[in-house]
Amino acid sequence: MDRNELYPVFLKVNNLNVLIVGGGNVAEEKLTFLLKSSPNAKVKMISPMYRDATKELAKNHQVKLYKGKYKKRFLKKKHIVIATTDKPSVNEKVYADCRKRSILVNVADNPPFCDFYMGGIVTKGNVKVAISTNGKSPTTAKRLRQFFEDVIPENIDDLVKNLNEYRKTIKGDFEEKVETLNEFTKGLVNKK
Repeated sequence: MDRNELYPVFLKVNNLNVLIVGGGNVAEEKLTFLLKSSPNAKVKMISPMYRDATKELAKNHQVKLYKGKYKKRFLKKKHIVIATTDKPSVNEKVYADCRKRSILVNVADNPPFCDFYMGGIVTKGNVKVAISTNGKSPTTAKRLRQFFEDVIPENIDDLVKNLNEYRKTIKGDFEEKVETLNEFTKGLVNKK
């Protein structure tokens, strides 16, 4: 039986240096996705050309665009790299260069050349839900994202903030606080 063995994490990409290699449709999609979730992400891009919408997006965020071909020197001080070119040889070189430097890399639409996938994300205030299909079906992740956007109430952030304030008033050690919060929130999820 197949099993998704990916480990989900939530990265503070405003503290990390991200490089996107490419400037076409896929690069724009990845940049849009990244900035939608993390508007203050520190992103640099390298490509011989950029779409107008990508240039506009870069201008409205702290995205730096470099015009030219990929060279491994662009990896200096990078934590995450996303390769999106339409040239498999360039994408595979980016992957190999990143692996030698222990930099996390995603080659768009090429799961064997990915350390991570960019799944579906639902954000409602402080609540964020990430969805993964193990790279098998981005369309399924998209549909699940749409479903969760509909079923998670808009005021969920009020609940999170109120619970955070309540948490600050609970006395006892960590285990006692967890037990109190678990008991208090038990009714939030009704299993049928």
